[in-house]
Amino acid sequence: MSLIRRRIAAFGPLTPIPVLALRDSSSSDVPSMTKQQDASATIAPYSTSLNGVDQAGNNLYKDMLWWTLGIMALIVLSIRLIEIGWTKLRHVSSISAPADRQTYWKRSQWTWMPNLKKHLIYAPLWKKRHNREIRLSSAISIGTLPSRLHFVILGVYLLSNIIYMFSENWSQENGYALAAEIRGRSGTLALVNMVPLIIMAGRNNPLIVLLRVSFDTYNLLHRWMGRMVVIEAVIHTIAWAYVAAAADGFAGMNSRLIHDNFLASGLAGMIGLVILFFLSFSPVRHAFYETFLTFHIILAFIIFAMTWVHCATAAVPGGLPQLSWIIAIFMVWAADRLARMFRLAFNNWSRKRGFTEAILEAMPANATRVTMRLPRHVNVKPGTHAYIRFMGINPWENHPFSIAWVEHHPETDDAELGEKGPDNRKESQLKRGTTSISFVIGAHTGFTRQLFNKALEGGSRPIRIRAAMEGPYAGHHSLDSYGHAVLFAGASGITHQISYIRPLIEGFNEGTIATRRVTLVWIIRDTEALEWVRPWMDEILQMPRRREILHMRLFITRPKNPKEITSNSTTVQMFPGRPNISTLLKKEVEEQVGAMCVSVCGPGALADDVRQAVREVQDESSVVDFVEESFTW
Repeated sequence: MSLIRRRIAAFGPLTPIPVLALRDSSSSDVPSMTKQQDASATIAPYSTSLNGVDQAGNNLYKDMLWWTLGIMALIVLSIRLIEIGWTKLRHVSSISAPADRQTYWKRSQWTWMPNLKKHLIYAPLWKKRHNREIRLSSAISIGTLPSRLHFVILGVYLLSNIIYMFSENWSQENGYALAAEIRGRSGTLALVNMVPLIIMAGRNNPLIVLLRVSFDTYNLLHRWMGRMVVIEAVIHTIAWAYVAAAADGFAGMNSRLIHDNFLASGLAGMIGLVILFFLSFSPVRHAFYETFLTFHIILAFIIFAMTWVHCATAAVPGGLPQLSWIIAIFMVWAADRLARMFRLAFNNWSRKRGFTEAILEAMPANATRVTMRLPRHVNVKPGTHAYIRFMGINPWENHPFSIAWVEHHPETDDAELGEKGPDNRKESQLKRGTTSISFVIGAHTGFTRQLFNKALEGGSRPIRIRAAMEGPYAGHHSLDSYGHAVLFAGASGITHQISYIRPLIEGFNEGTIATRRVTLVWIIRDTEALEWVRPWMDEILQMPRRREILHMRLFITRPKNPKEITSNSTTVQMFPGRPNISTLLKKEVEEQVGAMCVSVCGPGALADDVRQAVREVQDESSVVDFVEESFTW
């Protein structure tokens, strides 16, 4: 080969490099595959794996969200610990003090506390309305408004999520890289929020006991956390779809969604969240609550399972970093379910006595009195509620009702007579005996109406039916340290308040509580409702020294015969019409003994009236605390 040919051969094939090829293609009519590949190469990676995801920022804002929730919980815990210590000190110092020697605890020790209660802690969001439902019609309800304190807590939570969600590098020119950042951030925050979401939904939530916050409050937080999870999951999906459609086209994107387990599981979980979001709209939830509850449980399980698959099948060694979180979510959910199963089994079955039996009695004014005889001894505090279910009446459903009355039945054993003293023998016999708990359940629609119809089948005779009780729950509001308790009840709300009365009178006689005056205000439509609690009220009225501590005010709003509204006692009085809550409470404050607690259980309108009256009497000369018992859903 000549020298010239060898020199030419050394250059190899004269093929232009990609840059030259791109320049040359501008003058050519033939499309360049290199240009298409290069454009795709700048898009496609941002729709897969963790490419473009700001993992350092995700970890930072994940920790910040945990700290936001943790700090709020620590603040509430600190306040509760101070409150518990203060309550214990008040209780111990007032046990032996007569009514006129509890003046110190009657007055506020901090000048700022009455205003804090009036304008934040007990204040509704706007004007007066809080627990009264907002109705568009008799059949359509859009729920209730949060309190001002709840609004502040929800505002901090929602605002922090928004800030953490959109703290991105908005100045970068590549929009697909920005979409990848948003995809990673929204997915991370959605998984973070799922952890407290499932904790708030649990009946055995340890924070209820630790923080002494009612399940009703946690249920409110659960609903709003669920909405935030849905929004972040939708953003997560849209951010991915924006890049995937640009890289592969809609046909290619749809094909990946169908054939890729990672993407298909994520889509299925997101669809489940969106369906649950619309089903949980207040009008739908209130109109079809039993159906909603069933779908809620099924969809929630599907969502968490699909999220697990989504995290585990990612093209990342060991799965997505959030895989451990969804495992923790399942463990929390399983722990709550196991705890509920254990409660059901323990409370309702014993080898010696078999299963729980319920006695149903149809009462006047469309109510059912239910007495459940548990096969073992169960300790039940005042102010508790339980979830109950009945064989033959939608046994898969269970609903919460306040426990009105508790009776412990000792097991008699003559062999112990000579072995232990009378007191020890009685305590031992009670522990080995059984417990009866009673409820009064007003008949409305659905489950409660079916229960009442079942009771009607027996006519004047009670019906016995197999049943189960899960609980008791709550009961963390003790009135023992208050010198004065005012209990408001509307209709079947008497079940919550009557559970306090007998223990308070017993504690008064035994000298173990600070309470010296209890006022019960019960508002009912007609005197027929008195039959609901007649056997229990007869027992209360016969208790020793009852007249010294208990005062009852019964208001009959629609008496059938005004002549039957008579009062033959100064401690038990009946009045026609509705009470003026504000005037009544101000009169109680004038006669206040020590610190006062005002409790209410009843319709939302009554609860709002009592709340407003409590706010009106807040000043430095009196300590008036407020407790509202409600089940919002």
